[in-house]
Amino acid sequence: MKRIINFRDFNVFTVEKEVWDVEYHNHNFYELIAIESGKGKHRLNDITFSYKKGDVFLLQPSDQHEFTISKKTKFIYIKFTDHYISTYLLPGKNKNVKETIQLLLTGRSVKYESAVLNSEDRKYFIRLAHHLLYEFSAKKKYHEEVITELFSIMITLLCRNLNNDPETTTWKNTELSKIDRILTYISIYALDETKMKIENIAGEFLLSPNYVSIYVKNQTGFSIQQHVIQYKMKTAEKLLLHSDYTINEIADKLNFTDASHFNKLFTKYKNTSPSKYKTEGKE
Repeated sequence: MKRIINFRDFNVFTVEKEVWDVEYHNHNFYELIAIESGKGKHRLNDITFSYKKGDVFLLQPSDQHEFTISKKTKFIYIKFTDHYISTYLLPGKNKNVKETIQLLLTGRSVKYESAVLNSEDRKYFIRLAHHLLYEFSAKKKYHEEVITELFSIMITLLCRNLNNDPETTTWKNTELSKIDRILTYISIYALDETKMKIENIAGEFLLSPNYVSIYVKNQTGFSIQQHVIQYKMKTAEKLLLHSDYTINEIADKLNFTDASHFNKLFTKYKNTSPSKYKTEGKE
């Protein structure tokens, strides 16, 4: 299966196709797809269902998908990363909205139908997508600020539709959804030392500082620190293979104390040194 790799934090574009020409794939980013026109079938995680004009799909990085087009289709794509969410979207949001956004991003909210069901919201979402596409392409003064505000409205619109879904209450009240949300929090804030303090994680999820580590270990088999390291290792793999950063620069970006510490941990987890992994991967 193909994996599409992209290291831009945020990207917006539109394509129109009569025949789908991308093989079944997943990504290393989140993907928001709005169907401006057309119809066909959408295969998502081996479940196939119909799509039509006005549908909106939110895909997590691990989601596998492809389209089969029966009527010429115009897609609007918005691609974004955890880093974009944590840096530009979450700051300033109230706790309830943050929680719903995290629920959207855990994959527990994946739906084999449009993420926006309200007919007026569907039209509104497409209009917002057009405005976002214009700002992203025109790059006028303050375009980054406008892009952030528009995208924030679109994600909030998804949250509103999610909150109107009767299954959402069930997700929020299950232990599984809690661990999903904690793991999403870790993936978003793994490089933020303040956010990753045990007392801050505990406060975010209404658990005691003494219990939150035990809870994560019991639910997943790994400690919070192990989850953070695994996230860093996966990020390091991508940077080693698909960027021009040096080993020292990658160690610094991932908040390791020094390159020696990074080398030691990477070798432990991958059974090869970062430099060898980089060389052999590019060969």
